[in-house]
Amino acid sequence: MKQENIRNVAIIAHVDHGKTTLVDRLLWASHVFRDNQQVEERVLDSNDQERERGITILSKNISINYKGVKINVIDTPGHADFGGEVERVLNMADGALLIVDAYEGPKPQTRFVLSHALERGLRIVVVVNKIDRPNADPEGAVDKVFDLMVELGATDEQLDFPVVYASAVNGYARLAPDDDNMDMVPLLDTIVSEIPAPEVDVDGPVALQVCTVDHSSYEGRIGVGRLVSGTLHEKEQVLVVKADGTERRAQIRKVYTFENLGKAEVTAADAGDIVAVIGIEDADIGDIITCPENPVAMDPIAVEEPTMAVVFEASSSPLVGREGEIVGGRQLKERLMREKESNISMRINELEDKTGIEVAGRGVLHLSVLMETMRREGFEFQVGRPRVVYKTAEDGSKLEPIEEATVDVPNEYAGKAIEVMGTAGGIMEDMSSDETMTHLTFRIPSRGTMGLKTRILNATRGEAMLFHHFKEYGPYSGEMAGRKNGGMIAMSTGKAVAYALDTLQERGRLFVSPGDECYEGMIVGESAKEGDMVVNVEKTKSLGNQRSSSADKAIQLTPPITFTLEEALEYIEDDELVEVTPQSIRLRKRLLSATDRKKAAKK
Repeated sequence: MKQENIRNVAIIAHVDHGKTTLVDRLLWASHVFRDNQQVEERVLDSNDQERERGITILSKNISINYKGVKINVIDTPGHADFGGEVERVLNMADGALLIVDAYEGPKPQTRFVLSHALERGLRIVVVVNKIDRPNADPEGAVDKVFDLMVELGATDEQLDFPVVYASAVNGYARLAPDDDNMDMVPLLDTIVSEIPAPEVDVDGPVALQVCTVDHSSYEGRIGVGRLVSGTLHEKEQVLVVKADGTERRAQIRKVYTFENLGKAEVTAADAGDIVAVIGIEDADIGDIITCPENPVAMDPIAVEEPTMAVVFEASSSPLVGREGEIVGGRQLKERLMREKESNISMRINELEDKTGIEVAGRGVLHLSVLMETMRREGFEFQVGRPRVVYKTAEDGSKLEPIEEATVDVPNEYAGKAIEVMGTAGGIMEDMSSDETMTHLTFRIPSRGTMGLKTRILNATRGEAMLFHHFKEYGPYSGEMAGRKNGGMIAMSTGKAVAYALDTLQERGRLFVSPGDECYEGMIVGESAKEGDMVVNVEKTKSLGNQRSSSADKAIQLTPPITFTLEEALEYIEDDELVEVTPQSIRLRKRLLSATDRKKAAKK
């Protein structure tokens, strides 16, 4: 039977097309907030980093009550590094709002998520957002979505999709772009009428599959999933079937359903609703919680494999402990093992020789979000260069992760973009262009994507848009050239002096300013030539008793290059490390002493 008073809907879109803002407006429209309540913009991006980066990192569940129907809304990340979240949460939904920018139309990430939604047979409602933008072309965007759906093999029923035109920032939704409606009611009405009610067996045995795992320091692991059949009560005895087939009994301590922005504890939850359960100690994605007497079998959920790994080590820098409060290797290990408990999309293991902890994730952004969280908690540590996770095929050959990369670039820079992609190991698969823009699709090894965005932006004067996501494991494509330019490496420990930096800036680009603390082996700049050079950043002007015509010439320094965490990780080579502290990101050589580096080079 259908649970007519529930709708489960996921919100999917390319990064930055306005998903989270739209959810804000739906919350306002259903009077979740008081009229005079002070509410932040993008209320669901509650994490500091989500606010700063302007992206959604974790998928979130909220519910809206509208005309007696409970609408469970799942806000999903738009960035490919967090695509695994999207694939899993679609299991909880019966339909999806596909949000498309009225100016840009569907983008590569839209394609990736939409293909998963269509495979699962979800009902798609297309929301053309940002119709108030100058040059917006709402009808053109709908045509592009239709073409994309045909290309992805949508059924005739899926192709007959309803369309709502919206401006989330201004808080209105319309059934035609030029009508004068100024509220969100048409979108809420469309969700209720077009998204199918969940098809469930209310009187059947309990069956719930965990799609996401939350973690609470008080309650432990919280399994979140959709109750497919039966009624789940608190204190109920259940059977937990793990992904590997092992079974064990457990007791549900508490049952929560989602209400407005939070969770509400209930004594029982009905089939069709999205629920959070507490009491399954080692709850994992794909676990089936079912009735012990009458167990229900369900298809397993695959958690996607990490493709990139990085090693965390306790900092061995001469400046260790000056900025961070937590510097010990034991505390670093404990913190990462806690992360392993709650973050199932990462694989975290200690190295065999106990020198560090290897953390594997979906990409550099995925890994850097964890590093950024830790440095804000007061940790100081060092990380090596990210490396891709290889696999071995059945015939013994080496396989590496391959990504699909798309570049949108103005026509005059298309040649330069193709050249940059070629040097990174990219093979062009498709090229199409209109009057102004060229759309390029490449197949590229994950190794080649490191630092690619910066190189593409430099070559196209910042005009290109690059996007890439994991596609498959393919044959290893041979060695790749690393960074061409060598580094300028400090020869001693002390503060950088303007006089020394003035002479050094003629030989390359600097990473430090006058007064910055430097130490032997720290990378203070990039040389204009190949090969590293050891430099003295503390050199001061020798004062003689002769007057010089240039004595009081003002020193003019070019501002130094500052790195974000992702840029630093992509910049370094295998013999270098990134030192991460709460206040600084420094680059350094693995071996700090120049003599040690020479000895190592001879071996």
